[in-house]
Amino acid sequence: MAIKKFMQLVEIKTKTASMIPFLFGTVYAIFRFHEFHVEHFLLMLFSLLSFDMATTALNNYYDYKKAARKHGYGYEVHNPIVSYKMKPTRVLLLLCILLLIAVGAGIVLFLRTDLLILLLGGLSFAVGILYSFGPIPISRMPLGEIFSGLFMGFVIMFISAYIQAGDRLASLTLQGGIAVLQVHLLEVILIFLVSIPAILGIANIMLANNICDIEEDIENKRYTLPVYIGKANALVLFKLMYYAAFVDLLVLFFVGVNPLLCLLVLVTLVPINKNIQRFTQQQTKQHTFGLAVKNFIMMNAARIAVLTVAIFMTQI
Repeated sequence: MAIKKFMQLVEIKTKTASMIPFLFGTVYAIFRFHEFHVEHFLLMLFSLLSFDMATTALNNYYDYKKAARKHGYGYEVHNPIVSYKMKPTRVLLLLCILLLIAVGAGIVLFLRTDLLILLLGGLSFAVGILYSFGPIPISRMPLGEIFSGLFMGFVIMFISAYIQAGDRLASLTLQGGIAVLQVHLLEVILIFLVSIPAILGIANIMLANNICDIEEDIENKRYTLPVYIGKANALVLFKLMYYAAFVDLLVLFFVGVNPLLCLLVLVTLVPINKNIQRFTQQQTKQHTFGLAVKNFIMMNAARIAVLTVAIFMTQI
């Protein structure tokens, strides 16, 4: 399979939705706990990226198989299996290879850490598969935004911080055949609050995608959130989630979690607000869907950059 076809099949541009929480969790662990393990970082990188690509390819394959209408609504363009005339058997083979890499790297990471990674990793794998596969995939229900936001925005960030900080966050051990879970509740709550902009940004990528596809989804019996609440309400929700992310940023500053430098992230509100207005005026995959991805990158990459600078400043 040619590289271009592969990149389109796995929608490589959308991998920022998993890579940014992963990087931010790592930077957060360095900033708060002063810990960094290169081997753990690389193992999670290979596992996460391979699995993210596999689930995207699976989603495209499942849409290809389940589409009720195969003409119109841009189906011939938006589904790479159709537009590049890919052989379904080769797509399935690629899926298996990506999953093997993801599982293999994940198992090695578990062996280097502890049982909690096995539990959280297994749960994430299950949700990722059920997102696109099964009798009623999550992506075909009004729960896609919640699951994608929580698992990609929070769980990925928590795992990436946990493999660096270890029992400073939590631990899961076996004692006499009994599983004992210990959680540093305050630290976990703080990570959840820090991850809210990532959670909401990823949820908005999914929401924007579903808003753009609302007519096609109705035709193909995909009952997503915009189908249930209507396009007008979905656009209001799209806007409010961005503003809530910036409120969270201010709250974390006032409670002393975010350093003063993080206030610089507020500057991104100007271009993000312009993108919100543009998407509100027109919702298409070709022209405006990418604005949700840009907003997510701007808002969260800025936080990673600022926190990285704060780390270097503490070392001076």
